[in-house]
Amino acid sequence: MANKNPKSKIVNLLFPWLDALAITAWGVLMLRYWQTNKLNLLIHPNFFGLVIVGGIGFIIIGFFKMQELWQRRRRDVTPNMQHISLFPPGWGSALLLITAILGFIITPQVFASDKALQRGVTADLLGSTRVKPQAFRATVRPEERSLVDWVRTVNVYPEPDSYTGQKAKVQGFVIHPPDIGKEYLFLARFVLTCCAADAYPIGLPVKLQNNQERYSPDTWLEVEGQMVTENLAGKRQLTIAATSLKKIPQPQNPYSY
Repeated sequence: MANKNPKSKIVNLLFPWLDALAITAWGVLMLRYWQTNKLNLLIHPNFFGLVIVGGIGFIIIGFFKMQELWQRRRRDVTPNMQHISLFPPGWGSALLLITAILGFIITPQVFASDKALQRGVTADLLGSTRVKPQAFRATVRPEERSLVDWVRTVNVYPEPDSYTGQKAKVQGFVIHPPDIGKEYLFLARFVLTCCAADAYPIGLPVKLQNNQERYSPDTWLEVEGQMVTENLAGKRQLTIAATSLKKIPQPQNPYSY
């Protein structure tokens, strides 16, 4: 027997459109993050292609869904909404659509020093148990190594005295761990292996010529100096004795891989 309830008929007509809008909105959001260079704040570049293809696929599916609904509307055919769902009809699509709208409004934020401290930064090498030596090249000149390169190098050859006097020129953001003196700071970066959820900090201590209070947390610096061995929190640590510290803007892509 046909459903004679006008309210129910309107609901059955609107909810499928909500499905189509939610699918399309997520496709547009994924492509927007890619075009505005925000995608690198969320996932590893290796997965960009998957996101782009997925976004295009969502838009195509949403377009055909809306086309189908429009044709049904012209024929005055009410879609059958009787299907199994964890939520009441329309709620799941409404949540997806609201989440997509929030994604357009809220800009993804870069992890900073507070997140690094929450994840247990100490005077030890940041992330030393997680950074893997990928394509290690001993022939790279010390001053050409990035912060991640230095950490990976030390993980392969951990004796800090082996690097005494080597030049360093690295970039990262400032962290002030509570267990080191005011003549030191940590220069750090976050490393992504898959997505922002698994990002972890790595870095090296920097010995300053002046007090660390001149450099507030999260300030991005380019540090030049020479490698020395210092005792920090009871451990011998490879440390950059800074000869030059220059404030720089946050890179467009602040993460390392």
